[in-house]
Amino acid sequence: MPLTQLIYTSRPFGFDAQGLDDILLSARRNNRRDGITGCLICRADLFVQMLEGERAAVTATFHRILQDERHLEVALIWCGDTPMRRFPDWDMRDDPAPSWMWPQDAVRRGAAPDGAASADAAAPGV
Repeated sequence: MPLTQLIYTSRPFGFDAQGLDDILLSARRNNRRDGITGCLICRADLFVQMLEGERAAVTATFHRILQDERHLEVALIWCGDTPMRRFPDWDMRDDPAPSWMWPQDAVRRGAAPDGAASADAAAPGV
């Protein structure tokens, strides 16, 4: 039976750490039950998620997400068959924003966090 991968984005409604924990706990429980694996990347104003598994299970999960009031402006980015899982051991891997993205205030300032070079330092004399 072919595997399906689906990638979507959404805007979280009322994003906070507890809300994210609730989503992850629910996703992990449901995904384990349904044979779905995947990854969720999140920040205060955006979710990007990849789901993978049997087509019927992935479709049913995406339908639940579309009905979930915690997700606004859900947009399907890609859906198709794949020969293998990218996240075979993850019921739902999450990558919180601090590990992969500059904080929004640092982006506004043009500076990287943790003492990394700022945009001004990278271009002296500007």
